[in-house]
Amino acid sequence: MAIGLAILGLYFTLILSFFPWTKRLGSAIVANLLATIVSFWEGFLSYLPNLVIVVFIAVVTYYILRFTKLLFVQLGRDQAFPWFYPEWAEPTHRLMTVLIIALAAVVAFPYLPCAKSPAFQGVSLFLGLLISLGSSSAIANMVAGVILIYTRAFKQGDRIKVGEAIGDVLEKTLLVTQLRTIKNVVITIPNSTVLNSQVINYSALAATETPLILHTTVTLGYDVPWRKVHETLIAAAYATQHILQNPAPFILQTSLDDFYVSYELNAYTNQPAIMAKIYSELHQNIQDQCNEVGIEILSPHYRAVRDGNQNTIPENYLPSGYTAPGFKITSLSDPKDSSNGQSTQPNQQTPSNSSGT
Repeated sequence: MAIGLAILGLYFTLILSFFPWTKRLGSAIVANLLATIVSFWEGFLSYLPNLVIVVFIAVVTYYILRFTKLLFVQLGRDQAFPWFYPEWAEPTHRLMTVLIIALAAVVAFPYLPCAKSPAFQGVSLFLGLLISLGSSSAIANMVAGVILIYTRAFKQGDRIKVGEAIGDVLEKTLLVTQLRTIKNVVITIPNSTVLNSQVINYSALAATETPLILHTTVTLGYDVPWRKVHETLIAAAYATQHILQNPAPFILQTSLDDFYVSYELNAYTNQPAIMAKIYSELHQNIQDQCNEVGIEILSPHYRAVRDGNQNTIPENYLPSGYTAPGFKITSLSDPKDSSNGQSTQPNQQTPSNSSGT
């Protein structure tokens, strides 16, 4: 293109030199063109030392980047240092690449053409101010992304909970974290939000000696023997797929409420990715096992009168020959007789059941 413009300029100059009244104009154009070429050449010759420095900086930067790439590839293959985890290799390499290029740009900046020009410096200042004001949230997300990488809160493929969102980690970048829920919905969460939220990782210990514990609570009345409840719930856990036999499931009685006991079934699994399916099957087996042994999954509530009702203590704790007392009725005609017997005011309990699990 430059050669074409030079030929075009020479052509017009030659044409102008054919006419006496344009010959002087042609000579002026040629003189200005030659002066421009000479000035450009002199400027190029004076810039050659700076150009050599810029090329040297570029070559050194290139080989440093190649060396760091080989170094972090090796670190990612085997854990050479106990304090440096292999999953840190790729993000650390990216950060080092950005830092090395930024440092090279800072060193080479004074040697660039027009670096000391007021116009060039003004444009650089304007662009820097524009980026700093317009990318505050992006910078916050990037910083949060770096912190999340080195805290090892989760990795790709883990089942985690962030706030109200539960899903598998699809992608973890410097700006956002993407989760896929069990309904195949992709949720994109900014890293600053993830960093400021409580992150629950269900997969972190799934493959270790202490795998994930799934737990569910059933509330039953005091009239059901607790040992029988324990056996029934343990049997329901063993009948569920993906529930580990070892470590064995266990029961915690978490509360003794006014009307019922809360039994918490805890069972181990190493398949956190299908925990929703495991919970569903576990609840089905709890229903089946309770039905087989005659346990109603109800939470009884009691009202008012006590006399005339069966005691809610399990039968094996009651004295032999125990029978439920009858209702005591006294006549209202003689108020004095009330002192010899029970008051006619209701003081009995009648159970009313409501489901509770």
